[in-house]
Amino acid sequence: MSAFNHVGQCVTDLDRSKRFYCELFDFTFEREIQPPDESSAQLMSLTPPLGMTAAYLVRDGLVLELLHYSAPDQTRPFRARTMNEPGLTHLSLSVDDVDAVCARVPDFGGEVVESTNIGAAVFVRDPDGQLLELLPMAYRKQIESRGYH
Repeated sequence: MSAFNHVGQCVTDLDRSKRFYCELFDFTFEREIQPPDESSAQLMSLTPPLGMTAAYLVRDGLVLELLHYSAPDQTRPFRARTMNEPGLTHLSLSVDDVDAVCARVPDFGGEVVESTNIGAAVFVRDPDGQLLELLPMAYRKQIESRGYH
């Protein structure tokens, strides 16, 4: 038996990222921990010190773990990845008004990827470059009406 736990994401400014996800996308702050460097470093194949803080945000059953490393030289710079590179590519969120949310993204340190706007969907980047696909709430309602999640 298995169960979903969380999705982890490295961030460079924990407060800024919490604000981005909680105030712009209605995630709820659940908890924050500062696990010991030694066991965390071993688990993550990193060299201590880490100074790691993990903040857990929740929305619609998804738990987003924001990982922040305060020790010098622990966080690597953002590197843009394309959608056809292996690994997680993006998070997708439905919002009531895509245009209104896009207008607010820069106020929270993010960026709208204007070239991706196809009218029915658009990508934005969070303050650290993570891609988020924004879809209208009507899309989610249509999927749910067909019995999907």
